[in-house]
Amino acid sequence: MKQIVTKGIVLSRTSFQEADRIITVLTPDYGKIRLMAKGVRRVKSKLAGGIELFSVSDITFLPGRKEIGTLISSRLITHYGDIVSDINRTMLGYELLKRINRVTEDAAGEEYFTLLEAVLGGLNDRKLSRELVELWFTMQLLKITGHSPKLRQDTAGNELTADKNYIFSYDDMAFRAHDEGPYTANHIKLLRLGIGTSEPDKLIQVQGTEKLASEALQLANTMLSRLVRV
Repeated sequence: MKQIVTKGIVLSRTSFQEADRIITVLTPDYGKIRLMAKGVRRVKSKLAGGIELFSVSDITFLPGRKEIGTLISSRLITHYGDIVSDINRTMLGYELLKRINRVTEDAAGEEYFTLLEAVLGGLNDRKLSRELVELWFTMQLLKITGHSPKLRQDTAGNELTADKNYIFSYDDMAFRAHDEGPYTANHIKLLRLGIGTSEPDKLIQVQGTEKLASEALQLANTMLSRLVRV
């Protein structure tokens, strides 16, 4: 059987027997795959360095006859080491890996790999708050899964304006004008950037980002939990 070479990001690792692991890997061109990493828990294993969490690696594997293939070799390309230097970033990193794992099928498209690679880079950047990184990730995931909210017009079809406050209708996935609404034009701008930019660091452009990010994140996570199995 022909060996396959690709890039991969490990989503999960499960110990198996005395020295092996079964790993779930997200790839850009083969979707989500499960591989047996034989002997990887031994001290001198040559596979171990290339299947660290929060890393992008070159991997070579043999497809399995059933669900699980065999990892032949692995070589680390990028390790986002600053994630594990902060416990809060580490815990968020684990959570984002779990979300991608839950939402993707085996035939996941390249856009999921691109999203995960970018969000790991953002989480590794200590200049970005965890809330901003998670907000960007959540809005991107809504877009990829086909659940983008309406961020240009309100529930009545009117353009959203800077002089009004809004509440959010989850049934319509749109904002509705309300004098005492908690959301302003800056919240909406932040959400737009979350969907429209390819990197999380672009969200810093919005004035008062830190306070806005926490409020916008709560809204985005509620959207996601209602619409996507995460």
